[in-house]
Amino acid sequence: MSKVALYVPLEAKPGKEKEVADFLKSALPLVNAEPGAITWFAIQEGPSSFAIFDTFDDEAGRDAHLNGKVAAALMAKAGELLAKPPTIHKIDVLADKLPK
Repeated sequence: MSKVALYVPLEAKPGKEKEVADFLKSALPLVNAEPGAITWFAIQEGPSSFAIFDTFDDEAGRDAHLNGKVAAALMAKAGELLAKPPTIHKIDVLADKLPK
């Protein structure tokens, strides 16, 4: 079972919504290369509101992700694409249902 997660809300700058969506879609191969990332979701919550939600079996996997290529790419593009810097919420997973 995944024990820890990240929730990262993202607010696109006006006119940058498609670029944020495209960036998030393009990050999937990078996440697929991370063995510690159990699940990863890039979601759109509203016209300019996006988020990343991902889960990990342990703190080591979460830390590796935070220090990995996706996080680095996001921080490199944040000033160009986002209305404000991302806020990273480290959360605990109480229960999950995943495909077997």
